[in-house]
Amino acid sequence: MNLYLTRRRLVALAGLAVPLALQRAHAHHGWSSFDQDRPIYLEGQVLESRWRNPHAELVVETPATLALPADLKQRTLPAQSAGVDGPALLAKTVLPTRQDRRWELELAPLTRMRAWQAEEIRAGDRVAAVGFTFKGEQGDAVMRVEYLFVGGKTYGLRSSPA
Repeated sequence: MNLYLTRRRLVALAGLAVPLALQRAHAHHGWSSFDQDRPIYLEGQVLESRWRNPHAELVVETPATLALPADLKQRTLPAQSAGVDGPALLAKTVLPTRQDRRWELELAPLTRMRAWQAEEIRAGDRVAAVGFTFKGEQGDAVMRVEYLFVGGKTYGLRSSPA
């Protein structure tokens, strides 16, 4: 009888755990769903900062008249341990076609943010970023950040500093 009740409890717990695991897996998506052939530019004020793993996240409100900065293609980019052709990426950066004003920016894991000596970004700070959104700009307004510009500094988030 005890073995029967134990099995029933295990089945019930598994029935609860699976939906929770699937919900978490859906919330944290892999990088393959991002369109790495079409970098986009965003800037704005940080409304919310989640400085935690698996990666830091910011919620940013963009201005109504978002525009590419005139100097974007000439910006100096930091060397990274991963081979990223930063100048080519900046040269083909465009504005998003979707009109969302609030975007979630996915940064790097905290260990990498520390390697860049990036200070925690807080609500009210202003940031700019070049990165990638979902293919066809489908789904949520989410950007995987490749380069983060904050406080006069530039961070390359694909890998650690070279």
